[in-house]
Amino acid sequence: MKYLSWEIQLPEECGGKEEAVARADAYLLDWGEEGTKKVRPAVVICPGGGYRHLSPREGEPIAMQYLSMGFHAFVLRYSIAPARFPTALWQLALLVARIRERSREWLADPERIVVSGFSAGGHLACSLGAFWNRELVWGPLGLRAEQIRPAAMLLSYPVITSGPFCHSGSFENLLGEEAQDKEKRHLVSLEHQVGPHTPRTFVWHTAADASVPVQNSLLLAQALAKSGVSVELHIYPEGCHGLSLATEDTSSGKENMIEPRCQSWIKLAGEWLADV
Repeated sequence: MKYLSWEIQLPEECGGKEEAVARADAYLLDWGEEGTKKVRPAVVICPGGGYRHLSPREGEPIAMQYLSMGFHAFVLRYSIAPARFPTALWQLALLVARIRERSREWLADPERIVVSGFSAGGHLACSLGAFWNRELVWGPLGLRAEQIRPAAMLLSYPVITSGPFCHSGSFENLLGEEAQDKEKRHLVSLEHQVGPHTPRTFVWHTAADASVPVQNSLLLAQALAKSGVSVELHIYPEGCHGLSLATEDTSSGKENMIEPRCQSWIKLAGEWLADV
């Protein structure tokens, strides 16, 4: 395995500031090995944290799981508050474009780049699936829509709606002083923005989630199905928010972060990813 890490600086057109510098960590299988010709799919991981911080439990431990499935894994440490929408979305788009640009060197399949997000990171990943074909994303980056298009989305207990079932803190951090602007809130309420252009999607959530209500995933799945987008949805009856792998390894010593019934999600995701 080869490990790489670099900063993602936005162009001046995006108002590149110090708080708008992200970091990408890449875990590449078979990178540069003599005689290796196997081209692998890639997963870009967006940890959660309410656009206020980034959860380490939803970064490298998840990357290790995808590596074991034969995927290259990239963890995006995107900008959080006080950075505002669409700063993190631009950073994710730039990372996807770079993977495509370096695909021959990294032995990555440019047509099989998946975005995987947790909680607010799920909102970020889903935002790329919703907005990749809009000029507000690719235009300021000097890219084409096709360069930033994800092949699929894998979303874990995602923040989706800014409506009655919203996680208010995520939208306050994402929009700042515009958090009560109706047009802005509608724009980032993703059940209204996905459509036939959105890639196939895997979603899981728990019905007992008291932080990001399960209705977020239900609203998204309903909108995707209405648009004819392939969606696989798993709702577990028990489990708090932010479970990550729901195992002892990602529990941070908290018993409520260990939920045996939810541990199957990563296996189910792996089976789903086999068809991407």
